[in-house]
Amino acid sequence: MLIMHGGHMRAGIALGEAPLRAAGHQLLIPSRPGYGRTPTSAGPTPERFADTTAELCAHLGISSVRAVLGISAGGPAAVALAERHPSLVRSLLLISARSALPFPTGATRLAAHLAFGAHVEPWTWTSVRALLRRYPSLGLRMMLSSLSTSPAHRVMADLSPGEQDELVRLFAAMRSGQGFSIDVRHRLAPDLGRAVQQPALVIASRHDGQVDWRHAEHLHQNICGSLLWPSPSLSHLVWYGSGGDATQRRIEDFLSGL
Repeated sequence: MLIMHGGHMRAGIALGEAPLRAAGHQLLIPSRPGYGRTPTSAGPTPERFADTTAELCAHLGISSVRAVLGISAGGPAAVALAERHPSLVRSLLLISARSALPFPTGATRLAAHLAFGAHVEPWTWTSVRALLRRYPSLGLRMMLSSLSTSPAHRVMADLSPGEQDELVRLFAAMRSGQGFSIDVRHRLAPDLGRAVQQPALVIASRHDGQVDWRHAEHLHQNICGSLLWPSPSLSHLVWYGSGGDATQRRIEDFLSGL
């Protein structure tokens, strides 16, 4: 499988990978442009990065991937890879993924420019890490407040102590580099996904506070024959909380049916 992670993520940070590895899947996880050590020149658009990723697969001797998984802001690159390289990609799995609809919008878009611009994001994440280190519960509640339409205290209560600790470590490891600024600038074609021919599953939560449910519906409408499954999870991070197990079962059911 090939995974396109979302914003503030890079190849060295795991999200939703452990169950896939436990099920026996081999994973190829490149950092998207502007994240980790991947230069922005590797793909200033999802289409360009899809082509770069196809070249990487050819270089590694990979002629087919069981699925390309696009998470959040990594969704467009995953869709582009499936559209432009159908002989490489056997199926498409989109989780909490953005579509061609505007993203982000309103005050969230302004905050993204102010807090996660390339010259500001190091200080933003330094502050986040300091808060998480000193007041982990408060810091986690603050981070979750932007990831769910439900009250943060309800999302926190839905997480086990182990999941809370794992998310504190996840958020403390995040960086934006130049990648998130690139993600925010993308203006995607409204027909994104219409050329996808492979089996496709779109998973999203109606409680997602980061990528609105309308994105999942838009992807589902554009991708002919796709399946849309509403995760019972309470946030953008559908692997966590009381809905996490059901979400993972749905993912594995889709993959095992290919």
